[in-house]
Amino acid sequence: MKKRLISLALTLCLALSLGTTGVLAAQDETTALETVKVLGIMVGDENGNMNLSSQVTRAEFVKMMTAASSYKDTVGSGYGASLFKDVKSSHWASEYIKLGVEQGWFTGYVDGTFRPDNSITLEEGCTALLRLLGYDSGSLAGSSPTAQLSKAGAIGLLDDTTAMQGQTLTRQDCVTLFYNLLTAENSAGAVYGATLGYTITNGEVDYSTLVSSDTKGPYVASSGTLELPFSTDHVTVYRNGSASSLSAVKQYDVYYYNANLRTVWIYSNRVTGTLTAVSPNRAAPTSVTVAGTTYDIGTSTATYKLSSQGGFADGDTITLLLGMNGEVVDAISAQDSDTVYYGVVVASEKSASSSTTTVSDTASVQTATQVACSDGTTRTFYHDGSAFSTGRLVTVTVNSSGTTVKSLSSRSLTGTVSSDGTRFAGYDFAADAEILDTDSEGGYVRIYPSRLAGSKLTSDNVRYYTLDENGDIDHLILEKATGDTRTYVYVTEADKSVSDTSVSGTYTYLYKGASSTVSGSTAYNVSAGGAVLRYDGGSLRSIQQLTSAKLTQLSDLYAMAGNQKYLLDENVQVLLKDAGSSSGYYATTLSEINADDYSLVGWYDDMGCPAGGRIRIIVATAN
Repeated sequence: MKKRLISLALTLCLALSLGTTGVLAAQDETTALETVKVLGIMVGDENGNMNLSSQVTRAEFVKMMTAASSYKDTVGSGYGASLFKDVKSSHWASEYIKLGVEQGWFTGYVDGTFRPDNSITLEEGCTALLRLLGYDSGSLAGSSPTAQLSKAGAIGLLDDTTAMQGQTLTRQDCVTLFYNLLTAENSAGAVYGATLGYTITNGEVDYSTLVSSDTKGPYVASSGTLELPFSTDHVTVYRNGSASSLSAVKQYDVYYYNANLRTVWIYSNRVTGTLTAVSPNRAAPTSVTVAGTTYDIGTSTATYKLSSQGGFADGDTITLLLGMNGEVVDAISAQDSDTVYYGVVVASEKSASSSTTTVSDTASVQTATQVACSDGTTRTFYHDGSAFSTGRLVTVTVNSSGTTVKSLSSRSLTGTVSSDGTRFAGYDFAADAEILDTDSEGGYVRIYPSRLAGSKLTSDNVRYYTLDENGDIDHLILEKATGDTRTYVYVTEADKSVSDTSVSGTYTYLYKGASSTVSGSTAYNVSAGGAVLRYDGGSLRSIQQLTSAKLTQLSDLYAMAGNQKYLLDENVQVLLKDAGSSSGYYATTLSEINADDYSLVGWYDDMGCPAGGRIRIIVATAN
């Protein structure tokens, strides 16, 4: 049966909205600020505040320059040298000032002072940055400071800055200056940020690569606490992609941190089950199969533990701790971590082989049960006892005592999901809530609370739910709630023959652009157009026609048919009618069609699913 996982990619994004010039300017400011933060050029105070309106001193500016240079990792917090009578060796910035003077970025005053606490002016800052870029007096035309400001403007240092000649710089001004520094060309014609190893694309710093390169981890919270090299006051915490707090950390969570951003990412993803394979070999494993699913090994710790030296053998019940990309970070014994799964049975049968998947005279007879778990993953569990019928609601407990699979009685709720998808039947959804929609034909799909926003669910739709320690819904198993479990196709040919002695039919359809044909001694009541395949025991039972609507407006999220609004399936199939292709159609995308240049027909499901009724297929014909 069809299986679709709607996954949330954890990403770090920066205001991707389109709008007025003001909105775009705010987006650019956010990008620049986050960039200088992640590079450690500018950091917040003890409360995490950036204080962007505060003025910047000469000492603070030279420290920022150090962080924006190739010397950023060479200067520590120890004592430096006393080069100026107002900068003692014990001054917090003495090492930075010493470096700035040695590199020619800064000079002192004729009276032997540096004046570290003086606010720095625009022309002073630009002069220092030009020297960092390798521009000497010979590359400047005119007198100071006009020559320096003119050159700074020519290479883009002053883009989007508001400070004027003679004005002192604020921290906001420095955000812009240092971001521009990274994208400016040095005296040799190279983009400065690129010389430091940063990725610069189309004049912009690639923020995501900066975060990735400066993020440390993965680490495992073996004791249930995190070890961080910075104060945890006012730290930003994400758990499984949602805003959280350090109090949510649990034993064996996997975590990463970025010290400059003062941000921690925590993941509780883990899988417990029978170890059945390690590939390509035990000497140097790169992947492991547990509970019937194969995972890439991502750390040297996991590689060692799963190798022949690590102590785990085929048939052992173990727990894999997974990182942000689903890779194996560590492996521990199941006795250290009890795991409970909820889901529906996909297949279950007695097996004459052991859980090690080898056959021998002493192999015990076990039951192998495949379960579609609430996180959307199908896992295979080896256990004692009888086989389960397909579609049975079960719970699986894996611990040091082994694997236990038990049937669950229905536990239902009735109510309307809030319009923002955060609350249902008097309960909030947990930040990491797992929701599985199923049907009576073996289909299943993981969905997220937002998919159910505004939908009224009855006791027929809610099969089971659990609450976490906060009283929030953390597991929810549904039936026929969305219609997303079905396989939607576009029938291009429907030929059937019915006589007194025989019935036959041949049907050709497109699914995601690929053509298939089914034929046999069955005639379905369907014609060319959108349809849904219906199954029974894994075999095609019928082909059912969808309902069509002539679309008059189309966007990325919805379509209009006159005054009627239809939401689009996230994976809506778009076909362009083309007499030149073998099937008469070819697959295209939403961005390639519109309601002005094409005649559009949408096909939607009308099968009684409370969160269904979405456009599943759109056929476009050029006007």
